Order: sequence, then C-alpha cells, then structure tokens
Amino acid sequence: MLRIYPRLMDDTTQDASSPTGGTGPDRGSGAVPAMRVTDPARIRALTHPVRLDILEILDDVGQATATQCAERLGETVANCSFHLRSLAKAGFIEPAPVRGREKPWRPVAHHRSMDYDPTDPASGRAMGEMAGLMVLREAERVRDFLQRNVEQPEQWRDTVSITTAGFWATADEMRALVQDVQHLTDRYAGRWRDPSLRPAGARPGRLFATINPDDYLSADDPRSTDDPRPTDDEVS
Repeated sequence: MLRIYPRLMDDTTQDASSPTGGTGPDRGSGAVPAMRVTDPARIRALTHPVRLDILEILDDVGQATATQCAERLGETVANCSFHLRSLAKAGFIEPAPVRGREKPWRPVAHHRSMDYDPTDPASGRAMGEMAGLMVLREAERVRDFLQRNVEQPEQWRDTVSITTAGFWATADEMRALVQDVQHLTDRYAGRWRDPSLRPAGARPGRLFATINPDDYLSADDPRSTDDPRPTDDEVS
C-alpha cells in the first residue's frame, strides 16, 4: 500500500474507493472520506507532477479554481484546467459550489491509498510508476529544504531527521511496522483542518517514510531464513 499523502482529516472516515463514491469533504456531516485505489488507469492519472501539485494545493486550501492553481504553480490557466479535468475524470476531485463566475474544485478525499491488485499485472506496473514519482518528489523536497535552511533556529533544533536502518523481520513483522508508521501522525489528527487545535508555535511538518524488504527471496537463497538446506549443526 502506498499512502500518497499524510492524513489531513479527523478520525471519522468513509470509503470512497469508486470514482463516484463517498461524499465530498464539505458535505453532510463534514466527515472526510478515505479513498483506496487499485485501478491502474486511476493510479496513472496521478503520475504527473502538475496533477500532484494541484492535488496538494486543493488539500491545503480546501478548494481552488484553475486560475488560483495557475498562480500558485506558475502554469497557464489552460494547462491547470486540463489537469483539473483529468483529476476529476479519475475521481480524485469534484466541482465545489460555484462562487459567482468562479468554478472551484475540491478533493473527494484527503486520505488516498494506492494499492496493487494481484489479479491485474497492470496495477503493479502503475504502482511502480506512482511510487517512483513520489520518491523523487519527496527527495527533491527534502533536498530543497536542507539547501534553503542551512541554519536552524534554536527552538527548532533536533526537529529534522533523515534516518536509515537495516533489520531482519518476517513478513508479518514488516507488515505491522508499515501499519505503525502509517499511524505515527495520528496524534496530530484534526489540526490541519481546525486551526483551533494547533498549539502555539505549531508549524506544518512533513513525514516521508519507506519500508521494504531488500528483495523477495526465494526459498533456496542463502540469505533467506526459510532456507531448506541443513545448517552445519544438522549435517551428520
């Protein structure tokens, strides 16, 4: 599972796995739906930098027009309109209530999880493309931050971390670790949408994490703990 964006919602979520399913973030009781996507066509609709930028803007501000997106990104209005329509066709955004002559768009969900369908090889390939783009974007974001912020203010010392680790774990243990990481920011739930929940001095933060086995080892690989061959102690 690839969690595309941090959770920007309260704890109450609804399923919005189909392109037209769920309720918009400003409708009804105000519950923001979660979206799980396995359709390779929909996943590929996100594999474009401008579309990811637009989706990030909509997550940030709630709703925006093509003109507003163009001003934020330095793109043409026509280009942003095209990408907004593409995102809408894939079910990631929807029209917001019209404001006079303006036609804003809003996200269908702020929590989007991409997952591959084991019955559809195209789904796995689409996931690979999506994951590769996300890793490159996040790496560039971190590098840009570090280059722009050579010195840290005293009160923000020890708030930036780049951590790597190697470890041995079973599939179940690694699966549990993935779940743990995906819920690391739950303690801050609601703050993105409700400024009154933010303590004094709070700033937006970003978490980027990857977890993966070194490889999917076969049973006869000497590095696998499932190696069927006897150990020295077992040789008679």
